[in-house]
Amino acid sequence: MNSAELEKLCMSFKGTTRDIKWGNDLCYSVGTKMFCVTSVEGMQYVSFKTTPEEFGQLIERPGIMPAPYRARHHWVLVENTVAMRPKEWRERIQASYDLVFAKLSAKVEGSLT
Repeated sequence: MNSAELEKLCMSFKGTTRDIKWGNDLCYSVGTKMFCVTSVEGMQYVSFKTTPEEFGQLIERPGIMPAPYRARHHWVLVENTVAMRPKEWRERIQASYDLVFAKLSAKVEGSLT
C-alpha cells in the first residue's frame, strides 16, 4: 500500500475527515476521533487503533511497535510498510475505523455524511 492508496481507502469511509496535527501528522478521523495517522511526507509510518488482542499480536511482528503516546489505547505504529500485505492493510484500517465509529454518540453518528 502506498500513500495514495491509503488516502483513497481512508476517505472512502463514511464521515471521514483529514487534517494535519502536530506539524507532521496527517490524521484521518471520523466524528473528530482519529482512526489512522501517517506522515504528511508519505508513508514513513502509519498508526492505527486495534483491539487489545490484536495489539499484542501485532507488536510482536518486525516493523510494528506500540504507537508513542497512544499505545495505552491499543494503537500500533507500522514503521515498515511491507510488514503487512495490501489485503491486511485494508482490513486493519477498516477495523480501526469500525472501532472508532462504534464509540461515536448517536448524535455525532447521525450528523455524518
